[in-house]
Amino acid sequence: MSEAYSPIPELNLLKEFEDRIGPVYYSEGFELREYGADAGLHTWSEHPEFLSRFIPFAQANGSGSDYALWRCDDRTDLATLPVVLVGDEGHLYVIARNLMELFQLLAIDSEPFADFGFLASGDVEEHSDGHHEFLTWLNQNFGLEPPEDLHALWTGRKKSDDRFRAWVSQFVELDDH
Repeated sequence: MSEAYSPIPELNLLKEFEDRIGPVYYSEGFELREYGADAGLHTWSEHPEFLSRFIPFAQANGSGSDYALWRCDDRTDLATLPVVLVGDEGHLYVIARNLMELFQLLAIDSEPFADFGFLASGDVEEHSDGHHEFLTWLNQNFGLEPPEDLHALWTGRKKSDDRFRAWVSQFVELDDH
């Protein structure tokens, strides 16, 4: 049996990074959780088709929101699946088109805001203790930095979110946004 955190190499690298720097935040409110653990999705719907299409993997903020991959199809590269915010205040939407986009958003060092996304990099006043190490890790492993155009990244995920909203509406009632 493998000792890896997950079947996703990119998440395994992040887990190794998180373990190495110790119990400090590197992005505000973000923390890996047990891969595939309960993220409260059953409170939205207990329909097996609904529940089977999510892979929770991280805490998104300090108040109970989580991130989960949405199995929108049967692709084998799970890192390319859309990332959904399972919000603690009743929000459920695609926040990033894939893990690499989420990693870029984490580089901003801001908790996500409902239907808004993240603060612009320049608007973050104080960074987490492990933020600089995370930026170095992100660049060394993936050649990525915080997004230059946050608005473009946020609007770019709209097509995935529209597809998600159409699918999820079979199981739950979503607020319009």
